[in-house]
Amino acid sequence: MSKLITIERHILEQQKNFPEATGELTDLLSDVAFAAKLVRREVVRAGLVDILGFAGSTNVQGEEVKKLDLFANDKIINAIGQHGRFAIMGSEENEEIITPPNNENGSYALLFDPLDGSSNIDVNVSVGTIFSIYKIKNSDPRKADISDCLQKGSEQVAAGYVIYGSSVVMVYTTGHGVHGFTYDPTIGEFLLSHENIVTPKHGKYYSINEGSYAQFNDTTKKYLDYIKEEDSATGRPYSTRYIGSLVADFHRNLLTGGVFVYPPTTKHPNGKLRLMYEGNPLAYICEQAGGRATDGRRRILDIDPSELHQRTPLYIGSEDDVRVAEEFEQGIR
Repeated sequence: MSKLITIERHILEQQKNFPEATGELTDLLSDVAFAAKLVRREVVRAGLVDILGFAGSTNVQGEEVKKLDLFANDKIINAIGQHGRFAIMGSEENEEIITPPNNENGSYALLFDPLDGSSNIDVNVSVGTIFSIYKIKNSDPRKADISDCLQKGSEQVAAGYVIYGSSVVMVYTTGHGVHGFTYDPTIGEFLLSHENIVTPKHGKYYSINEGSYAQFNDTTKKYLDYIKEEDSATGRPYSTRYIGSLVADFHRNLLTGGVFVYPPTTKHPNGKLRLMYEGNPLAYICEQAGGRATDGRRRILDIDPSELHQRTPLYIGSEDDVRVAEEFEQGIR
């Protein structure tokens, strides 16, 4: 790395390309980066404090909540909400929308998954934070409501994620390319490490939970059979890579190429992943990096949401690979 560029400096440099920018979005992204540092501090020392294991409660999805889930959720709400720059917030861990204090000057809505893949934290597998930012529709921030959160993914003004692994990486886009920053704990800063990420058009990995094979429909089973066949012309068979932390699987495929598939199942006929907290932000990033994201039939970013915790199937990654998966889902192949 020939020069050290912090995430704050990079955001400011990007802002110069838009004379009409007020700097408000720059401050919001800096707030998210700060919250990520707080979560990272606890993730890396989780085994040393009483923060592993279950909290003894369930979230709005009916899933058991980890102690670290609650910690990450509280830290993000407190670290970001206290500045009053967001008029309204929504978390995967909260059933209802969150109205931050002193929000009368906020012009944006923040939706986030505080700790994606938290079921893996006890066994030291990578987890992450995913976030999405929208401009609110209400002219008066004090009147911001759930409608300001229930916008199509195409309306996002920024999205990103932080992956807490062997290193801590924050990736974000404001609709003008995708950039990644690696955390340097010696100086306490995120430094530019992946500039203008472009995902390969065709990859060699597929990510799917094959333990749910019996619950897949026939089109998904047929797709899996296809992707395992030998054919040098199409680079098959693909290698399987499935971590079980969406943000980790997505990050790998974004950099190396591949496809992540979470299809409908008999248990979850409408899909399991959350449109607002996972599907939309990752789809926005993926498309900005040259990839593709659909629910098997529709572009994820075109879906008109009706619920804060709406679920969706997800086919995301390299453009060519997603198209093939879609063709099987639609019965074209």
